[in-house]
Amino acid sequence: MDLNDIVVFTKVAETKSFTGAAEQLGLPKSTVSRKLAQLEERLGVRLVQRTTRKLALTEIGEAYYERAARIVADLQAAEQVVTDMQATPRGRLRVTAPIDLSTRYLGAIIAEFIASHSDITVELDATDRVVDLIEEGFDVVVRFGPLPESTLIARKLATFDGILCAAPSYLAKRGTPTSIEELDDHEKVLFLPSARSTGWTLTNGDQSYEIGRPARFISNNLAAVRDVVLAGGGISVMTEFMVACDIQEGKLVSILPGWGGRAIEVQAVYPARQNLPPRLTLFLDHLAKSLNPPPWKRAPI
Repeated sequence: MDLNDIVVFTKVAETKSFTGAAEQLGLPKSTVSRKLAQLEERLGVRLVQRTTRKLALTEIGEAYYERAARIVADLQAAEQVVTDMQATPRGRLRVTAPIDLSTRYLGAIIAEFIASHSDITVELDATDRVVDLIEEGFDVVVRFGPLPESTLIARKLATFDGILCAAPSYLAKRGTPTSIEELDDHEKVLFLPSARSTGWTLTNGDQSYEIGRPARFISNNLAAVRDVVLAGGGISVMTEFMVACDIQEGKLVSILPGWGGRAIEVQAVYPARQNLPPRLTLFLDHLAKSLNPPPWKRAPI
């Protein structure tokens, strides 16, 4: 079935003229005549009765036109929907991101986005598990760190540093270390994502230092580690998005300037590079703008 033949037929039926149909479709009259002949040959019936003076539909042609016209109208409506969505992005976005980033910053970032785009809705699945983007129907996955090789597209959104920090109450009790070696004499509170994780590598130029087990407190949950550090439990290496505001407010103190954990890239992963829905393109641009610079490094408005 060639839908172009059907479109030509409906236009001929409406204009009752090969010439009129050709003008409205922007086709040569010979092309219109040929396509109608192809359609009749495929169906094995005559749809149009031709005379030297007029053109009329046969009884079968009338029945065929009644249904074909609805199909053509639906196709035109479908194309108009696509055109309208390009002009005014709309629809649902399904997003998944790590729990801590979602609860501390993404909620506010998404709120700004939907306030600016009233025809777009966002569903956020906050989870630290590995998701199957295609199988589970997500439009975009926000993730930390290097990603395995795949056919998916990754767009870098930001880079977060690892910061050595402690609560003022802990430092008042145990003193503030002035050299990296002094960390050996302090209580450690560590985020380790799995039982196989051994610790963090701190760097300062070409120098490095391993901070890891044993530690006074270890968890695979960043929020729990932050709570223990805030309570004065010891010194920790924290991803800056978790503690930047605490440091600005004096709840935590950054120690040993120059030393830090490995920088972590934040990436948006999505299925294809071309023909992205406009709503997804807008959302990716909004994420990149909102995290570069990140909220805690912006001057107050």
